[in-house]
Amino acid sequence: MTSPSSFKAGPLAGLRVIELGTLLAGPFCGQLLGDFGAEVIKIEPPGQGDPMRVWGREKAHGKSLWWPVVARNKKAITLDLRQAEGQQILKDLVAKSDFLLENFRPGTMEKWGLGWEQLSAINPRLIMIRVSGFGQTGPYSRQAGFGAIGEAMGGLRYVVGDPSTPPSRMGISIGDSLAATFACVGALAALHHRDVTGKGQVVDSAIYEAVLNLMESLITEYDKANYIRERTGAILPNVAPSNVYKTRDNLVLIAANQDTVFSRLAEAMGQPDLAKDPKYSTHGARGANQVELDALVEQWTQTLTTREVLEAMDKFGVPAGQIYRAPEMLEDPHFKARDAIVKVPHPDFGELRMQNVAPKLSETPGSIRAPSPALGQHNEEIYLRMLGFAQEQYERLKAQKII
Repeated sequence: MTSPSSFKAGPLAGLRVIELGTLLAGPFCGQLLGDFGAEVIKIEPPGQGDPMRVWGREKAHGKSLWWPVVARNKKAITLDLRQAEGQQILKDLVAKSDFLLENFRPGTMEKWGLGWEQLSAINPRLIMIRVSGFGQTGPYSRQAGFGAIGEAMGGLRYVVGDPSTPPSRMGISIGDSLAATFACVGALAALHHRDVTGKGQVVDSAIYEAVLNLMESLITEYDKANYIRERTGAILPNVAPSNVYKTRDNLVLIAANQDTVFSRLAEAMGQPDLAKDPKYSTHGARGANQVELDALVEQWTQTLTTREVLEAMDKFGVPAGQIYRAPEMLEDPHFKARDAIVKVPHPDFGELRMQNVAPKLSETPGSIRAPSPALGQHNEEIYLRMLGFAQEQYERLKAQKII
């Protein structure tokens, strides 16, 4: 039982995660668990490491700026899972752990003799978190499935972008991150079940299914109305006014599609009668006259600066905001007041600013307790102290490149 004092590290303090994943879909799940206090031990191939160590659009000092985010709050050890002795060592770790997280192609763990049947026999309380493109079962399960493929199959790619262009991708690896987030939700649900029954289970998170679950009523609209959503650019069809509008000096986003909110927007525009006009008085009417209404709103916003529009929207209680990049986030007073971005000491970069842990918990908040580790940084801690290997055994394993 975890003592109340140990929760200072977060609500998951006292739980241990063995992370075997690479790149993003698995490791982001590990990041989330680590952010809330779990001890995450990341296993990487000796001398090689996770490719995320070198990924990223920009590389300060030749080093990845993505790795320090996804690998924060983790310990790093090296272990060759392709060797029989490496597989046995993993089993020793599983015996002392709460979660095993992996995102290999389905069948890989079974090929190594490390499938659910073998690992649950060693530790019946183990929760095995498995993240993959298509899930552990089904005709596509053994196919390679990166995030982009899951985004396309789950319906997201088709609706993203402008109608005049082919389907677009998001500017981030959204499919991987969604699958990781759903895997984390599943892991916590399985943890509660284990607390009640004492039994672990498999959490099977497929990228395409994670994306599908974010697609609102896309399936039901087709099922009952034969309606297929299309790419619509900056708007949602029949939801108005909710768009990006030009101002005198930039752009502003206004979301006033609810009846009462639109009434306040009309008042802010100095045109309160718009809310009574049959063309705009209801949600359905505004959607039917979306193009015309957006033009009216933009006629007004173009007479003001962005700041003036935002001040008016705040005064009248209308949701509005700017479209931020990193520079705007770093200067925004709300980000600063809530510590949404924090400075993290780092051995390679001195100090890094990155997104903080979310969501915020009032009693047991998560935190960034440790920077991203070097390859094999925690080998001695885990092998000598946690597993109790003799020094001679440890040196032999290193010499044979098993660790």
